[in-house]
Amino acid sequence: MPIDLAEHIRNVPNFPIHGVQFKDITSLLLAPDAFAEAIEQMVAEAGKRNVDCLAAIDSRGFLFAAPMADRMGLPLALVRKAGKLPGETLSYEYTLEYGASTLEIHSGDIKSGQRVLVVDDLLATGGSIQAAAKLVEKAGGITAGIGVVIELIGLNGRENLAGYDLFSLVTFEVDE
Repeated sequence: MPIDLAEHIRNVPNFPIHGVQFKDITSLLLAPDAFAEAIEQMVAEAGKRNVDCLAAIDSRGFLFAAPMADRMGLPLALVRKAGKLPGETLSYEYTLEYGASTLEIHSGDIKSGQRVLVVDDLLATGGSIQAAAKLVEKAGGITAGIGVVIELIGLNGRENLAGYDLFSLVTFEVDE
């Protein structure tokens, strides 16, 4: 019988601020069968996109992309917050609701023309995912797709990523 991944994602009301219904993936990680199912579904979707490399967004994207890369025999590039990577990096600054943030990747991790799948745990407004995709492109790669475990409907994330091939395993309305 198929595993309903949504049943393994805990809802935490009023976190990190009042009115937000936080979708917590730690409950999915605590259920080995459900976690394995999520990875298998992500690998199957990634396989449809003919990718050469995965790029995981700091930090929860790492949890899904690492086992995916292992199973697919692909390299894994880490997209980190500014100042977290040693050595030479490429950076991409993007705007948030109240200010700006920067993501970085090691120079040379993405090869020119490489088809890259950007992986994260959750799509909300799409700001950090779009920044990661732009960073992949700045590095010379092609964003072949974007894969997330959870997509929040109602925050325009999918619309903000129009033009990218996006897949999600589970969707929730924002107020669920």
